[in-house]
Amino acid sequence: MSHTINDAIHHATAILGQTGHNSARLEAELLLASVLEKDRTWLRTWPDNILSPDQRQAFETQICRRQNGEPIAYILGQRNFWTLTLTVTTDTLIPRHETELLVEQALARIPRQASWTILDLGTGSGAIALATAKERPRCTLIATDRSLAALHIAQQNARTNEVSNIHFLASHWLMGFARDFQAHMILSNPPYIKAQDPHLSAGDLRFEPPSALAAGHEGLDDLRHILITAKAHLKPGGWLLLEHGYQQQAMLANLLAEHGYQSVRCHRDDANQPRLSLGQRKTD
Repeated sequence: MSHTINDAIHHATAILGQTGHNSARLEAELLLASVLEKDRTWLRTWPDNILSPDQRQAFETQICRRQNGEPIAYILGQRNFWTLTLTVTTDTLIPRHETELLVEQALARIPRQASWTILDLGTGSGAIALATAKERPRCTLIATDRSLAALHIAQQNARTNEVSNIHFLASHWLMGFARDFQAHMILSNPPYIKAQDPHLSAGDLRFEPPSALAAGHEGLDDLRHILITAKAHLKPGGWLLLEHGYQQQAMLANLLAEHGYQSVRCHRDDANQPRLSLGQRKTD
């Protein structure tokens, strides 16, 4: 690999392009910027700077990892979500842009000055809970996960992003809450891929925690469990918002109606795919 910044980026772009990466140059720039602890603007300002042997070796290692399919978020150790920069590891699912739809629809239903209690089930890196807490500082967020390693990352992200109106609880879905505990809103992006889906062994998904992706034969096990158990933990008029797969819209709508939720709706993501279903507990 060549010794200047410009040559190193060109060479890495060619390597990644040969393995089908559509954003090869962007990825090469991001990886080199992380090695040099600079931003991409700095790279473009000083393209003729010479890389040291250690810098070249570190960059080559990162390019090799990406060439082998490892997600760039894991290589960089971080991912941007909403207005946050989040640490991510192989203990957490990588936050996706489409999940910001869940945050948008949650915020649309939470009054700006509300002091609600809001749950985020299966928080992972904390993306949903932290984004919501940041936008509604009077609310109290409770983020749960059964993975202690994931909770550690989420807590770290709360500190880094200076979010204090949030608590963390080791719990598998709602099992860690008292029977009479109720919240104003419950959010979740649970596993919803079919256990035998071939996509689980391809691309970025190969590197992500299977427990955060797959949920039984139909991909509905966790969605169904949360939907059924959440109702008792919602205050009258409280909202349940669930991210799901694009082929699960009808099943989610039927389940929500079957279990007595009202105001049932589905929202589509930027690719016009059904991505988020929600329902409201009836007021007593």
